[in-house]
Amino acid sequence: MDNNKKLYRSAKNRMLGGVCGGFADYFGMDPTIVRLIYLVLSFFTACFPGLILYILCLFVIPNEPGFGGTQPETRRDDGDYTDV
Repeated sequence: MDNNKKLYRSAKNRMLGGVCGGFADYFGMDPTIVRLIYLVLSFFTACFPGLILYILCLFVIPNEPGFGGTQPETRRDDGDYTDV
């Protein structure tokens, strides 16, 4: 594994928030396998801890660079906002 690798929420392997897709990209696995592992683990822990963990990861793990509103906005003289 590359030491410079960072964990991001996936932009291309996204079903809900890209958390499982991000873990799959990070570990070099198929996203479907990671989703199935998450589903089985969540099911056997009464779903609640798995849901809390997913929501926590959704807020803690950043989006993949270049995805999801990373460009700053500027205001034109007429009041419209445009991407830079």
